[in-house]
Amino acid sequence: MAIFCGAGTKVLVQGITGRDGSFHAKSMLDYGTRIVAGVTPGKGGQTFADKVPVFDTAAEAVAATGAEASVIFVPPAAAAGAVCEAADAGIKFVVCITEGVPVRDMLKVMPYLQERGVRLLGPNCPGLVVPGQTKLGIMPTSIVKPGAVGVVSRSGTLTYEVVHQLTQAGLGQSTCLGIGGDPVIGTDFLDALAAFADDAQTRALVLIGEIGGDAEERAAQFIRANLKIPVVAFIAGRTAPPGKRMGHAGAIVSGGAGTAADKEKALAAAGIPVAARPVEIVPKLREIWRDA
Repeated sequence: MAIFCGAGTKVLVQGITGRDGSFHAKSMLDYGTRIVAGVTPGKGGQTFADKVPVFDTAAEAVAATGAEASVIFVPPAAAAGAVCEAADAGIKFVVCITEGVPVRDMLKVMPYLQERGVRLLGPNCPGLVVPGQTKLGIMPTSIVKPGAVGVVSRSGTLTYEVVHQLTQAGLGQSTCLGIGGDPVIGTDFLDALAAFADDAQTRALVLIGEIGGDAEERAAQFIRANLKIPVVAFIAGRTAPPGKRMGHAGAIVSGGAGTAADKEKALAAAGIPVAARPVEIVPKLREIWRDA
């Protein structure tokens, strides 16, 4: 099993002929992702990688191929429009990799998607990998291994580091999910945690958070009330100075709120071990999970 998508999911890539889109679409195809169509306005009728038809619009692509999910590789100014285009075409799961999407654009997009029952992952995220099944986004697949540990993270590079450590320790993953670190995102920790809670394959979970906002505090409350599987967490940004944005647009301690200490305290109060460094995640997981 997996969350949000699987081996049979028909995938559309918006921006498939661009530099980033073509590079990562080829990587997804190589991993076995079922890419059935691409979209680049003005390039309809072409073929990508000698087997993927390219269309001018998402509506044409969905009508011709039955695509169910979309991965978006377009410039920031066009990203919101691409997301809405996918939704209008009937796509129900959209992964937006694009970094630098204006917050104002996302504030308009989110209610538009909610009205249409569309799930968005991102923007500014690495996407997800279901090891051994499919990849939607830019995560490296050489570090993943099929297994029972779910991974959900606000940080792309920390996701890669932790997944690599899990694999090196012989602990495979059910789904590796990067939700992004922008102030306004689609799928958040609560959405991901609810999906993992319903996934029979996921028997343990790693949550990687960072400073800014209160997403980790709310996640701690959800875990305490709803999850019965072992969970280990890590919070990035312990030494970040107040008022200084660190990496992601949402990673900022403002008005004394959103500190790493606050988040670690909330997680600890929910009975969730918090690693001080990424290298401590696997040992802490083994302390509380008998199958590790």
